[in-house]
Amino acid sequence: MRNGSEFTVEAAETARTWDVDGVPVLEARATLPRPAGKERKYRRIASFYRLQGDAFLKYCRRELRPWTETEYRAALLNSGPLPCFQATLTFQETYRAGRLWSLYTELRENAAPGPPFQRRWGDTWDLVTGYPVALSDFFPPRTRWKKTLCDFAAEEIECQEKRGLSRYHPDWRRRLRRCFQPRNYFLTPEGLVFFFPMYALAPAAEGVPRFLYPWDGDAPVQPLRM
Repeated sequence: MRNGSEFTVEAAETARTWDVDGVPVLEARATLPRPAGKERKYRRIASFYRLQGDAFLKYCRRELRPWTETEYRAALLNSGPLPCFQATLTFQETYRAGRLWSLYTELRENAAPGPPFQRRWGDTWDLVTGYPVALSDFFPPRTRWKKTLCDFAAEEIECQEKRGLSRYHPDWRRRLRRCFQPRNYFLTPEGLVFFFPMYALAPAAEGVPRFLYPWDGDAPVQPLRM
């Protein structure tokens, strides 16, 4: 069976600046993976991230740009410092072995006071087919894998709070299962990392809550349903 040993990735960058009266008010920069190779499976993956980059710039233009113009004009009116906001979309490869490639992409924007807003997406690809691998594929059939992961996260949260390492919302137990999204995961050599959106379980200072579910033993990562 062929794997992804010939798979190579380049970083593709796109930048755009919006200004008001000739003054920059918003800078956007996307750095996303671009698989090299002309095979259809690699072109399929490359197209996915190209569309993600296009959606990011559209979001900046439609949602952030009007807000930054309002802030700019308010600063002029009040003789305050003129703002210039930034939004970035980047990626981080976390695992590549055999037929599997895993990474996450992350949006960060500082278009508001306080900690930068973060939004993260996880992707795991089968390099033989060029299609995503579902989180459920790493668990035996008929396994209650969602409950398994949520129970694991609950134990981790209790441990973190007892040790004073993190602070979560008082109703985090109710939010845990409601905010669980199967797509929000990526692989690492140590195990499977699943995460929750910023603000879903904890205050902004905690960023994007993430939990490492270790692999069982030293066996190589291999989906059970491939």
